[in-house]
Amino acid sequence: MKHSLCQLLVPKFIYKYACYGRSEYHHQNLEVTFIVERQRRAHHFEMRSITALFFLFCFLAPSALAQLRFGFYGRSCPRAESIVANVVANRFRRDRTITAALLRMQFHDCFVRGCDASLLIDPRPGRPSEKSTGPNASVRGYEIIDEAKRLLEAACPRTVSCSDIVTLATRDSVALAGGPRFSVPTGRRDGLRSSPNDVNLPGPTIPVAASIQLFAAQGMNANDMVTLIGGGHSVGVVHCSLIQDRLADPAMDRSLNARLRNTCRAPNDPSVFLDQRTPFIVDNAIYGEIRRQRGVMRIDQNMGLDRSTRGIVSSFAQNNALFRKRFAEAMVKMGTIKVLTGRSGEIRRNCRVFNNGR
Repeated sequence: MKHSLCQLLVPKFIYKYACYGRSEYHHQNLEVTFIVERQRRAHHFEMRSITALFFLFCFLAPSALAQLRFGFYGRSCPRAESIVANVVANRFRRDRTITAALLRMQFHDCFVRGCDASLLIDPRPGRPSEKSTGPNASVRGYEIIDEAKRLLEAACPRTVSCSDIVTLATRDSVALAGGPRFSVPTGRRDGLRSSPNDVNLPGPTIPVAASIQLFAAQGMNANDMVTLIGGGHSVGVVHCSLIQDRLADPAMDRSLNARLRNTCRAPNDPSVFLDQRTPFIVDNAIYGEIRRQRGVMRIDQNMGLDRSTRGIVSSFAQNNALFRKRFAEAMVKMGTIKVLTGRSGEIRRNCRVFNNGR
């Protein structure tokens, strides 16, 4: 009966990376006002989306359903989510780039051996970790996780996992950046392995077909891919050295190309916004840019050209409410990739070190 209820209430299409990083503040007061207005108008839609996410969870992998649940810490650590939210909000007030940083962190963690906080382990002499690899060299925001963990250990020792902290912190940062508000199931446990040999993350020029295959290997589809790449890049930046192929593309919007070339002439490999319209807001603007040949990164622009993804790009470009709904769903889905639950793994006392000190 419960399964039938889920089938009745959840549309069949409901399941329908990553280069985020540093950026600078621009017109902050104006953007904050814009975000508040966006959130006010989206509130009614998002209340319905939260309900939809509950039923979406009925369809997630059985292994995730076994132990992950909404409000997992309701009794064991009632203030867990509010503690994380306060840490993120305090940091966001000083640095609005943390949304891009945390989105990248969660993606890089979940797409390597699942969402188990293996990315957070510090390398040691003779024992490198996932952090040691090139794709993870510019991942940042670890201190936010450290601060939340410190406060959680004081309130509820050995209760809240580092992998759940990453999930909650990313979710909260998305809402602060004008993106959708949504609930996430918790109950993840932390992994016992972190090896550079496990890291196989996509580069900025990956073909669309290869990217679809990479997402499929994680139980995600083309719609999830377009949603997460575009949504993540809506607040991200990229170094000029990684977009030389786009700058050489005669199809790229001429005015944007000229502006980017001018910026990229500066020394020390400067960064440019991936979303040239609303670079601090998680919204659908980047999809409209892609449709106008203003995608900055090759994978972004190719999503708007490839027949398997261009329809999704067009749908999001025309409908921000649809994008927000799908982005929330895709974030919840990504957060269940190969999670450890029950007695698997551990609850780390320090997110940077395994409990046995290895």
